Amino acid sequence: MRDTLGVLLAGGAGERLFPLTRDRAKPAVPFAGQYRIIDSTLSNCINSDLRRVYILTQYKALSLNRHIREGWGPVVANELGEFIEILSPMQRVSKNWYTGTADAVYQNIYSIGSEEPKYVIILSGDHIYKMNYGLMLKQHQDSGADVTLATLPISPDEVSAFGVVEIARNGDVTGFVEKPKETNIRSPFTPDMVDVSMGIYIFNTDVLIPELLKDAENPESKHDFGHDILPKLLGRFKVQAFNFVDENKTKALYWRDVGTLEAYYEANMDVAGVSPTFNLYDQSWPMRTRPYQYPPAKFVFGEPGRTGMAINSIVCSGSIVSGAVVRNSVLSHDVRVNSYADVDSSIVFSHVNIGRHCRIRHAILDRDVHIPDGTVIGYDPTEDKKNYFVSASGITVVTRDYSVYENPVSSDFLQQRENW
Repeated sequence: MRDTLGVLLAGGAGERLFPLTRDRAKPAVPFAGQYRIIDSTLSNCINSDLRRVYILTQYKALSLNRHIREGWGPVVANELGEFIEILSPMQRVSKNWYTGTADAVYQNIYSIGSEEPKYVIILSGDHIYKMNYGLMLKQHQDSGADVTLATLPISPDEVSAFGVVEIARNGDVTGFVEKPKETNIRSPFTPDMVDVSMGIYIFNTDVLIPELLKDAENPESKHDFGHDILPKLLGRFKVQAFNFVDENKTKALYWRDVGTLEAYYEANMDVAGVSPTFNLYDQSWPMRTRPYQYPPAKFVFGEPGRTGMAINSIVCSGSIVSGAVVRNSVLSHDVRVNSYADVDSSIVFSHVNIGRHCRIRHAILDRDVHIPDGTVIGYDPTEDKKNYFVSASGITVVTRDYSVYENPVSSDFLQQRENW
């Protein structure tokens, strides 16, 4: 890994996670109470001993930048040449913002070149999974590949959201199609499945840089690795597939693109469950994050009908469950749930206050929201839509606008809700 540079793409707008991404970048969205989505990939880097990482940010990156600076900068030893460093768009080689994944890397080509890596590993900051990139690098070296991409078997009816990879029995990539509506391609290793790209690539640097330069000069290109770079490598370079090895160590491979509200909600509900598929408590593959200085979580009152308790839930530091019941939920830092409230199957971000006698279920409460006494959320979608954002599957998202306008909400907020 000493000859390898990590380039982590973290500039996506995350439109499908709206309104959670209205004020923050997708990789900065909280996950499992105390983490951010990007912490999964960064933890993989550290656990894989990859300690030179550039993070390319762009979209509403203030909270993400703070999280990286305060939580991840101290993890590495700068005096040994290690770094986890943010690269915001500098327009050094272009007057545009990043126009695609390949363009984002191209616009930082001087920073990459200055480190003189032999290999560059391209990563995404918006997936939840555990992976040892060192195993992938070893296969890349042993096979003599110019490019290696990580692949994952999925059901054929899911291919429209992925880059489909055609693989020979020896592991060589012989075809690549970005997000087809359907495909007849099947995995040579699992015949009823389709191998798809995980968005993780290892390039020999002497292959990557010329290809980025060539792509940047092509006005017809979308400047995207999946659409443009990878298909054009086939037949000209040795491109290998690396079958995903899951460090999560469960029967089913765990890799989640939490890019929709539904996928994000289900991933959080999983970690709060009795036997979660994604194990946060595995000491052999720890998931790290920015440390927060809050007091311990607290549960108070034990009277009949007024008992502070949390069942099958994650409750982070600084939170107080005061004579309320929390079930199957995730509470971030500094959350207050007041007496006689009932919170079920919900995700509560930090600095939220839930008033007395509130009933909340199947909801996501954004940070800094105050829920007035007696509020009911998640029981009547028709009523919820008058004040909040409700997804197609019925997840109610309460944002900070509501804590400002409450009831009746302003016409400005109603117009925003219609635009959602």
